[in-house]
Amino acid sequence: MDETHPDAPAAAHGLSARLIIDRDALARNFQRLQAMARGAETGASIKADAYGLGAAALAPRLAREGCRTFFTATPEEGAELRRSLGGGEADIWVLNGYDRAQRAVYVEQRLGAVLNQACELADFADEPAGPCALHLDTGMNRLGFSPQETEDLIAAPGVLEDLDLRVIMSHLACSEEPSNPMNAAQRERFTALAGRLPKARLSLANTGGVMLGEAYHFDLARPGIGLYGASASLAEPHPFEPVARLEAPLVQLRQLQPGDSVGYGASFTAGRPMTVATAAVGYGDGLPRALSGKGFARIADRRAPILGRVSMDLVVLDVSDCEAEARAGAPAVFLGEDLTETAKLAGALPYELLTGLGLRPARVYEGAP
Repeated sequence: MDETHPDAPAAAHGLSARLIIDRDALARNFQRLQAMARGAETGASIKADAYGLGAAALAPRLAREGCRTFFTATPEEGAELRRSLGGGEADIWVLNGYDRAQRAVYVEQRLGAVLNQACELADFADEPAGPCALHLDTGMNRLGFSPQETEDLIAAPGVLEDLDLRVIMSHLACSEEPSNPMNAAQRERFTALAGRLPKARLSLANTGGVMLGEAYHFDLARPGIGLYGASASLAEPHPFEPVARLEAPLVQLRQLQPGDSVGYGASFTAGRPMTVATAAVGYGDGLPRALSGKGFARIADRRAPILGRVSMDLVVLDVSDCEAEARAGAPAVFLGEDLTETAKLAGALPYELLTGLGLRPARVYEGAP
């Protein structure tokens, strides 16, 4: 079943890029992560609109695959996710903290508050808004109870007595580097601190943590990027299927002679006769300008290098090696199976590429909803 995201602009696909999103591949990635996180529940990080791919279209499929716990960044994301799930009984956690001014949203949408600091705990305890989780900082120094705040909490356990504490969590700073000693150090700190707090489910593993092995899985894993077809590591292989590919039609072909230049700044000059094609995609669609002169597309599964600068709406490709397939209207495919390699070339991470895809490319969903 194919469908277009309702928020995407109407597009004449003959002249516009499309983002093709495979829900069946998403489901298989979820199943892989479940198998890898053996013994733990596998949840799903679906923040930033499911990493740019459309939470409203993807969360229901994950729920049908058995996902019962979702993680968002903000209460607004959590409320929208609850609506996308048609209400339901799934647990939805808000990772960025608790805002007392939005208590009604937590209550009405049955959102779980992840408490990141003592002042949030005090606000929440004064007027509880449902279930809560504690986030302990074990070395990342981004969010979470500081070591001193955690010790203060351990010394005053009565603060938590009347709360519905469901989860104690932390976040790995270096899970994309399996040999980094920070991983084991954080796990040991987390285990020691959580063991001194009231009993709750423990959660440490993101996608990288799941891949680190059983010692990191605890009770609840919360993978993100693996669901969407990549890994945080640009060096290590991963078992996940590509979920999204950016397709752009070829809108013009031409022949270059030696000395002809391409694009803004004339940054590429042909040194031989070449066939080039202009594809209707650019940084206005989320294709990074950093790929200028070093990225590539696939045309009929053959690589077509980017020549010159990526512009706002267009990019020029060398199609000399795929002239037979490179016809006006033929699709040039970006990302997809090449997401990690493309991220490397752009000096970015797969997360950045996916979340940076704008709404101009129409979202087209394949597979069962």
